[in-house]
Amino acid sequence: MAARDFLRSELNRLSEELDDSPQRRHTVERTEQRRLARRQAERADALAFDDPADDLAADSDLQGPPGLDRPQPTKERPAGGGDRTSMGGMTAPATTLESAIQAALATVDDPEIRKPITELGMVRSVAVDADGLAEIGILLTVVGCPLKDKLTSDITAAVGSVAGVTRVKVDFGVMTAEQRQSLQQSLRGGATAEPVIPFAQPGSRTRVYAVASGKGGVGKSSVTVNLSVALAARGLAVGVVDADIYGHSVPRMLGTDDRPTQVEDMIMPPQAHGVRVISIGMFTAGNAAVVWRGPMLHRALQQFLADVYWGDLDVLLLDLPPGTGDVAISLAQLLPSAEIIVVTTPQTAAAEVAERAGAIVLQTHQRLVGVVENMSWLELPTGERMDIFGTGGGATLAATLSRMVGADVPLLGQIPLDTRVREAGDAGTPIVLTEPTAPAAAALSAVADRLAVRRETLAGKSLGLRPSAR
Repeated sequence: MAARDFLRSELNRLSEELDDSPQRRHTVERTEQRRLARRQAERADALAFDDPADDLAADSDLQGPPGLDRPQPTKERPAGGGDRTSMGGMTAPATTLESAIQAALATVDDPEIRKPITELGMVRSVAVDADGLAEIGILLTVVGCPLKDKLTSDITAAVGSVAGVTRVKVDFGVMTAEQRQSLQQSLRGGATAEPVIPFAQPGSRTRVYAVASGKGGVGKSSVTVNLSVALAARGLAVGVVDADIYGHSVPRMLGTDDRPTQVEDMIMPPQAHGVRVISIGMFTAGNAAVVWRGPMLHRALQQFLADVYWGDLDVLLLDLPPGTGDVAISLAQLLPSAEIIVVTTPQTAAAEVAERAGAIVLQTHQRLVGVVENMSWLELPTGERMDIFGTGGGATLAATLSRMVGADVPLLGQIPLDTRVREAGDAGTPIVLTEPTAPAAAALSAVADRLAVRRETLAGKSLGLRPSAR
């Protein structure tokens, strides 16, 4: 439980810092002032129409406790005459303009959850006045949502494109604890018990690739990051777990320093270059070392897989620590269907160590996808190749592992040594994005192509057969 408590305490601390910030207090005060002014105007409007039912509704609303996050009724006078009351997306009567706005809002996805905000219960209210000003009330999952600006721009663009809308105003509130709990249950398919690992369930169609190496320094993380971005560029939903707890480096290579967002017991992972990513580095202060024993490592990996909301992923990549230690064993227990990719250099010594990393499948009964040989050669300005780390290590390793497991373990690709791979990683924009025509980028993209298509198998799937009655 220590790993879970650590991660949750860090998330709570970040939320408290946002809550206590002067900017947050100022925003809350302005929001309350706008709400009070709007309610007073609504009451005056109701009295002007001399409608006792509306007056009662206005009085009831003003008596509510301050700061209560709930849909607020708003009185409007449409261009066609008459009046209407809009409440939390339920409008009576629904107008064509409001219907068009609701349809536009249905095209806006929450930047973190990647589902329409209308499905997530985030649309609190929709109102349009006679001048075409559309006021959209949105409920955020947490105070200080890191992607609020993007949500504002997406809503403004979507609603602003509706004919008849001249301006768009977005008012933000925050979900109550009950609303967040309901959202969490909805995202988990109504489950209320202990979170489960979705990728380990029988019906999961997510392809899980664990990128391993025998020793450090062979470019395993660079390969993982570039493959993830290359797969995402092909339109696939991709996630990355930085399972190298001690040597985490994926956030830097993906160029993100965003923190995860907590919704009840669920963690929303940051995104970079279209890839969802989680790392222990997002929970530590600065570049602090993580000093954990095996059980803590196991619990952290379990929480990354079960408590993080990944959505419907096509591919999940795990950047494993070097060797065959605790994390590799935990992965086999938590995700027995994960497939292993072994990264090595051409050097004989490195390939021999990588052989041990691949041989773990003989005990865990996982599948070896193939071998990636990194830093295969250096291309000189003359067009010649210099074999800095020797030759043949990747092919030899693939052949050895094939004999060992009794099945074909292909050499997926050979990645040339290129300083631009390192430079792009340090800058947080992988080379497959910055210079896709570079030889190293092209080789990495070719490996991604092979991983993007996988032959379906019936292994481990229920055929739904039953014995016939006699």
